[in-house]
Amino acid sequence: MNASLHGVIPAAGTGSRMAADRPKQYLQIGGHTLLEISAQTLLRVPGMASLTIALHPQDDRARGLPLLQDPRIRFTVGGEERADSVLAALLAITGTEDDWVLVHDAARPGLPLAAAQRLIERVLAAGRGGILALPLVDTIKRADREGLIEATLERDRLWRAQTPQMFRLGELTAALQQAAASGQGVTDEASAMELAGHPVQLVPGSPANLKVTLPEDLALAAWYLGAKEGVCE
Repeated sequence: MNASLHGVIPAAGTGSRMAADRPKQYLQIGGHTLLEISAQTLLRVPGMASLTIALHPQDDRARGLPLLQDPRIRFTVGGEERADSVLAALLAITGTEDDWVLVHDAARPGLPLAAAQRLIERVLAAGRGGILALPLVDTIKRADREGLIEATLERDRLWRAQTPQMFRLGELTAALQQAAASGQGVTDEASAMELAGHPVQLVPGSPANLKVTLPEDLALAAWYLGAKEGVCE
């Protein structure tokens, strides 16, 4: 691969739905924070040139974490929304517009390295960006404002988006800037790329790559990881 590969982790959020005494990226599994575990997975990807982590401006935890001392890691100040933090990280990367970027959630500690490599292989083979995702298997209901079922949706072509999401550095930067300038809120990088008119491919992810959002998710993530000492080794 001629172009370089970079990682980005937006970690400026507070994780209010966890109802914990700290942002969820600093909750621990096996003695390590979710942020450390997620970062270590990206750093193990062959050819990863750098990893930029966007932090809350008052965050004083990350820089002292043992597993975040890799010389490829740099920190930058994130923003109010995920898209703001990702954009700040992209602008901090030293690279070319044709470089590739993997954007990954700090709260997805269970990402299998094989899934990340599968995404990279598919994206490079096709020459277009893509995301890890899982097809829906449950019956999907749409509710009205009173919590009553309004409709049952066809699930045949519905997928649950995961991360990493992989795109060209220049294209993703421009797409996020365009979305911000137009006032269109985007909840992930693929949304910004779609709005900018770029095709985005879906690459099968893994159930282990769940996002820790609610308290019960932490136990499930720990189960997937084995919750043993040395989980990041």
